[in-house]
Amino acid sequence: MTQTLVRRGATLVLSLLAATALGAQAPQKELPPPLGTPKPFVLPPRHELSLPNGMKVTLVRFGTVPKVSVYADVRTGHIDEKSNEVALSDVTGEMMREGTATRSATQIEEQVGGMGGSLAINVGDDDSGIGGTVLTEHGPEMVKLVADVVRNPKFPESELPRIIANESRDVAIARSQPQSIAREQFVKTIYGDHPYGRLYPTDAMLKGYTIAQVKDFYARNFGAARTHVYVVGVFDESQMEKAVRDAFAGWPAGSPATSKPPAPHTGHSVTLLDRPAAVQSTIMLGLPVPNPTSSEYTALEVTNALLGGTFGSRITTNIRENKGYTYSPFSYIATHRHDAYWVQQADVTTKFTGASLKEIFGEIDRLQKEAPGASELTGIKNNMIGLFTLQNGSRVGIVNQLEDADLQGLGPDYLSGFVKRVMAVTPSEVQHMTSTYIKPDQMTLVVVGDKATVAEQLEPYEKPVP
Repeated sequence: MTQTLVRRGATLVLSLLAATALGAQAPQKELPPPLGTPKPFVLPPRHELSLPNGMKVTLVRFGTVPKVSVYADVRTGHIDEKSNEVALSDVTGEMMREGTATRSATQIEEQVGGMGGSLAINVGDDDSGIGGTVLTEHGPEMVKLVADVVRNPKFPESELPRIIANESRDVAIARSQPQSIAREQFVKTIYGDHPYGRLYPTDAMLKGYTIAQVKDFYARNFGAARTHVYVVGVFDESQMEKAVRDAFAGWPAGSPATSKPPAPHTGHSVTLLDRPAAVQSTIMLGLPVPNPTSSEYTALEVTNALLGGTFGSRITTNIRENKGYTYSPFSYIATHRHDAYWVQQADVTTKFTGASLKEIFGEIDRLQKEAPGASELTGIKNNMIGLFTLQNGSRVGIVNQLEDADLQGLGPDYLSGFVKRVMAVTPSEVQHMTSTYIKPDQMTLVVVGDKATVAEQLEPYEKPVP
């Protein structure tokens, strides 16, 4: 028995030694191949034209799936609202869904559904988009439908109370959320009574809107001269051009697009909005920066991505991964026509509000004093280029990119040159962007949280951070 156990023990030892030897000889895990040089984004050729009434048209043949996106982008939105008309453009946009002179709301929905698509109406600060994506064979029919909705809205008065009730509910929900509360105060501080600074209407204002005001807003701000039609996808070019010309011919030019450049506030400001017993504080911290027409804008985009705009950014790594103060901090550059601001936002645990601000300002200071390493910057740039490629991988994505570029008045090579511009940004440029434009002593700070807990934590920031 003893000899048997010894033999088994010896066998086990030999087996372990053999396994160890095999493990030592086993090939090591292969590392992934190094990233190649990002390829430039190539937008398919654009066919652009202008109609006699001033309307612009861009046709882009893209992809192989037999679908086509048709959107009319109209240069109107919140920018055309008076101080007593906040969200009137949103109400007008929703009312445009409610039928035309020849189609009821149900008929519009059924018709576009029969084409394999749906109709979207999106109202923004500077422009409003009306359109959708349908099967290629229905492309010309979709052009006619979009033209009918844009040109001939019926504005049935019977539907206005329902539209206003829906809008009122949405505003009430938004105003119950700390993020929306913070954003409303943030843009108000930066833009004052400019349309960019008016986020939500009062309930009395909203419920006082009449059908006459809706019709007047439409009459003042919709017309061919403000409209750009985009067609992207698989289609017959001559057929679609004819459909656009026929559908929009004779539409009056209307008034030119509104120009209301803001004068944004750049001084130091701190606002604490009390949210008693809140377990989190919502922080918004930022300031005006150069807009997309600036030659430095791409370098500023890269700087934002490295500082707080990506999951692997410095601020995110610091206060989320290392400190655990927050779950989803992020920064971004918000743009209007020829205007922009940078903002860092985070929902942080209440007791770490001051500590979070200290770390955010610390990361800004670090990037102002020392350029990032080449490897870190390359990773950020590759991530940006990957996201840009994904954004341009769909018909609607290309429509959105073209709309943004045209809104800013950028050249036809702006999109195709994006990858090259990003790759050209150097570490020293990132440092320069931070020290030149991301200035803590000129920032607007808004905090929504429990005043009893947070007020003392904000005292070090009442004066401009040096």
